Amino acid sequence: MKIVIAPDSFKNSLSARDAADAIDSGIRLGCPGVETVRLPLADGGEGTVEALVAAASGEFRSCRVTGPLGAPVEARYGRIDGGRCAVIEMAAASGIELVKQDRLDPLAATTYGTGELIRDAVRTGAQRIVVGIGGSMTCDGGAGMAQALGWRFYDGSGNLLATPLGGGDLAKIAGIRAPEERPECEILVACDVTNPLLGPRGCVNVFAPQKGATAEMLPVLERNLRHYAEKLKEAGFAASCDAPGDGAAGGLGFALRTLLGAKMTSGADLVMEAAGLDDALEDADFLITGEGRTDDQTLSGKLCFRAALRATRRGVPTIVLSGAVAGDPEKLREHFFALFSIAPGPGTLEEALRDTAQNLRRAAVDVGRLLSKKENL
Repeated sequence: MKIVIAPDSFKNSLSARDAADAIDSGIRLGCPGVETVRLPLADGGEGTVEALVAAASGEFRSCRVTGPLGAPVEARYGRIDGGRCAVIEMAAASGIELVKQDRLDPLAATTYGTGELIRDAVRTGAQRIVVGIGGSMTCDGGAGMAQALGWRFYDGSGNLLATPLGGGDLAKIAGIRAPEERPECEILVACDVTNPLLGPRGCVNVFAPQKGATAEMLPVLERNLRHYAEKLKEAGFAASCDAPGDGAAGGLGFALRTLLGAKMTSGADLVMEAAGLDDALEDADFLITGEGRTDDQTLSGKLCFRAALRATRRGVPTIVLSGAVAGDPEKLREHFFALFSIAPGPGTLEEALRDTAQNLRRAAVDVGRLLSKKENL
């Protein structure tokens, strides 16, 4: 029996590589002698750089940049194809995992550090940049990123607004000026979120609560982003803000598309192709994938779903090991052969995050035992 193990990361707890190791260990205990192939994956968020650098035998480069709340952070990005292509995770500079839970503040958070990473990649010779925009802490519409790349924002009196801008500062913008020189490189945005910038499906209403936004913050953030989008339209930088992916990473997708001419691409597909998932699935009996939470959003294009689609085309059933299973179970079962929550029982979120590797390994042992029965029939 051959099993392909290809999980995403378990947010705030376990990297995709560590998750693959935990699953592999459990499966081998439960089903001795099984052949396994480990392919840690990502969909534009955490693990994207690691997966693409590993697949292309690239290298890492570290930079000290501005973190989401202004304090400096050490962020790394990947260089592949002899340095001609850079692979950046915005989460490395502007991600939610860089901020303690009790300090989450999307009104203050900025993407300035992400712009600094892009600036460094261009300066060191990148002609093509892949930007993964999952795992963000921000709702600044990419204004901070734009500032780092030379865009200037002015208030109603013509004064230059301070650097960096956060989600709570966007209402101050009255004028915008582009830099004299813009980055001359191709930019691909690795993203599987299709939400527009504004409205019921926009980045504030769907994602801001996960970033610490209170009920009082939500209308403020929505008004600010709407104002910001209108100012970009007035200045001739944007024609619309409802393209698929504009709402990704608190509106960073919108800024990358309109200000840098970036093209959206599926982060999951990009990583799966680079990692060789299709080849691994050719003679596989099962695909085991996993993520921190499996719900209706999974079916909107997240990695586990897109991996399952590839496996289904090859007649390979997909098993999901998830930190939590919610949403419509019947819809989920249409695409997954089996879903298992790895939680051993009632407990706190802190306990679940602390024990993810142990719980994942334990659940994989049980799945391995089930599969061993099939193997022995």
